[in-house]
Amino acid sequence: MHLKSEKIMKNIGSFQELEKIADKENKKLYEVFQEIESLKLEKSTDQLRDLMEDHLKDMEKSIKRGLESPHLSISGMSGMDSKKLSDRYEKNKSTPFNKLFGKILSYSIAVSEENQRMGKIVACPTAGSCGIVPAVIIAYSEEFNLSQEKLINSLFTAGGIGKFAAQEVPLSGAMAGCQAECGVASTMAAGALVELMDGSNSMVINAAALALKNSLGLVCDPVAGLVEVPCIKRNGFYAIHAATAAEMALAGIKSIIPMDEIIESMKQIGNLMPQSLKESSEGGLAITPTACKITKNIQKLGFN
Repeated sequence: MHLKSEKIMKNIGSFQELEKIADKENKKLYEVFQEIESLKLEKSTDQLRDLMEDHLKDMEKSIKRGLESPHLSISGMSGMDSKKLSDRYEKNKSTPFNKLFGKILSYSIAVSEENQRMGKIVACPTAGSCGIVPAVIIAYSEEFNLSQEKLINSLFTAGGIGKFAAQEVPLSGAMAGCQAECGVASTMAAGALVELMDGSNSMVINAAALALKNSLGLVCDPVAGLVEVPCIKRNGFYAIHAATAAEMALAGIKSIIPMDEIIESMKQIGNLMPQSLKESSEGGLAITPTACKITKNIQKLGFN
């Protein structure tokens, strides 16, 4: 059953409008996102869900390949850290994290490492932040034995959140810093997780808001211009960040600042951020003495 007005649905411009319309129509956010995409792409809901199922399978495969690969990245800066984490949580009972959070951490690193080996990943929303959404939703689904249908629903929620954010801010480290990559990926994952755990529409949006406002100002300063340091490990941190935001929202905790205003703040911060901290590798970690040595060595290999 479609929303009453296709015109209204095509022109939803804010999270405030989105929540209001979804609640009025007695729909979950993923249903609204599905219908928006169905109209804009002129595809049936079934076709879109089949496509999302393919994305889900690719996410699962990227985790598996990332954990099992014995190879470093081409630059040699990364690789096999996910296996170290996975082994730690499988074999060691006395760790600060439980098995679920251990999975989130190892899965997020695994996908990011697979990206650096030029393996197939799902950019969600970008390749540099590709480990966050898959790690969170797949780890939770395994822990709670959740259905594929629920996983697909959660991916629509994640995609819809990312798309609404992208209407206001380019999701690119080169344009707005890593707040627009790992920050938004964490936001997408937080909302998706609340959907996965049967939270309300309000909880989904509050989870997204909590994740995003605590990512504001995150710079993009990759060593040697490669999406490895600090990017890969950052995926691990912001996957846990997403789970934290979701757990807060599921407990009934709300963001004092509304999601739409947080996105506007992200846009303002991105505009104020110097170019040296927006993927240019001209500031931050990228110009530390160690990073400069690494850059020279990588240049000798013909990367730049």
